[in-house]
Amino acid sequence: MAELRPSVAPGPAAPPAPGPSAPPAFASLFPPGLHAIYGECRRLYPDQPNPLQVTAIVKYWLGGPDPLDYVSMYRNMGSPSANIPEHWHYISFGLSDLYGDSRVHEFTGTDGPSGFGFELTFRLKRETGESAPPTWPAELMQGLARYVFQSENTFCSGDHVSWHSPLDNSESRIQHMLLTEDPQMQPVQTPFGVVTFLQIVGVCTEELHSAQQWNGQGILELLRTVPVAGGPWLITDMRRGETIFEIDPHLQERVDKGIETDGSNLSGVSAKCAWDDLSRPPEDDEDSRSICIGTQPRRLSGKDTEQIRETLRRGLEINSKPVLPPINPQRHNGLTHDRPPSRKDSLESDSSTAVIPHELIRTRQLESVHLKFNQESGALIPLCLRGRLLHGRHFTYKSITGDMAITFVSTGVEGAFATEEHPYAAHGPWLQILLTEEFVEKMLEDLEDLTSPEEFKLPKEYSWPEKKLKVSILPDVVFDSPLH
Repeated sequence: MAELRPSVAPGPAAPPAPGPSAPPAFASLFPPGLHAIYGECRRLYPDQPNPLQVTAIVKYWLGGPDPLDYVSMYRNMGSPSANIPEHWHYISFGLSDLYGDSRVHEFTGTDGPSGFGFELTFRLKRETGESAPPTWPAELMQGLARYVFQSENTFCSGDHVSWHSPLDNSESRIQHMLLTEDPQMQPVQTPFGVVTFLQIVGVCTEELHSAQQWNGQGILELLRTVPVAGGPWLITDMRRGETIFEIDPHLQERVDKGIETDGSNLSGVSAKCAWDDLSRPPEDDEDSRSICIGTQPRRLSGKDTEQIRETLRRGLEINSKPVLPPINPQRHNGLTHDRPPSRKDSLESDSSTAVIPHELIRTRQLESVHLKFNQESGALIPLCLRGRLLHGRHFTYKSITGDMAITFVSTGVEGAFATEEHPYAAHGPWLQILLTEEFVEKMLEDLEDLTSPEEFKLPKEYSWPEKKLKVSILPDVVFDSPLH
């Protein structure tokens, strides 16, 4: 629940810094993290000291559902001469540490990131005659913030968000998002760390798919060259009815060339997926998906989880030799490989789920495996094969409905526990599959219809008996059962 009201941002004269000598009213009204971000807003909008704000009525730290305390909304006049239209500029408050007293974020020092290290912004083209900013972008930003708080995964420039719905709940073609650095907001040093500003950019489905197949930064650069699709400041126009490829067909050629030259820098996704070891009976006590002590299923250990996360981070290094980190990597502090690590130490639940010491979980070579994906995840298999493995890289599916993962690796990836001699290997519930270039080409031929999923009915099965590999594309409901 939120309300719309004018902000009470501090004016040019800064209030006393909260501390032993500061009046309690100032400490509560203008906490230093909040005040630091307001300062950057005042620099950009000196004539709008009290913009409209969408405010969480019950703050997140008091049990409310909305992680963002505020979303401020400014009127930006743009620059007609530079093809930058007038627009509304939305800025969030709450993903960074506003208070410094651990009510929301743990204080980790002034040199690192404040809270999650960023705030979200959004630029929406102002419609003719519009006197006040629409408030739906504030709820969109709250939705993204909920994901960050619940998963403790952060965003970085070039990331994409598959939303699968018009951002404003209209009939618009703008149904997904890319993220980039805000073109005007500068990083802020607060008493609780550094805050950067990531701008949400609305895109069409075709543009999202191109970002997945190539990379988000490449598509953002193309959007900047098309004024009606974003222009230099990447302003979202919910009335845009054409993709950049319909506006300028030559842009598709640039994407195709980029995919061929660079491959994809999408190194993994959270997905509805599962796998079975067909080389042992399902009732075997050491089934690949539920190695047990007593009646408790083994979950991905913290070390497994960290390796998967490091796999995804290293996948962004498109110009370096792909390497899977060792089973026991050192945790990283701060920014690593263009993506900050998650603040979670592991995926272990807070319940009494048994934890097997990592050293006691042996890596097992499997003779035959069955991979299962829902339709959306299955549609990414050609991207995984063509955009990643044929370029000597790796790709990970991390299950969102169960604690398991599937990593495809090429023969050029070092550090994998799957080998050409034993191409299917599992470390507990984490499966690695090594595919040779020849087999990848064969799979791409056989999986060609996955690029047009609307043309086939579920369930769909593909099988390579000589390789002892089976892939099934199944309805979503299958993955909602306890077995997955």
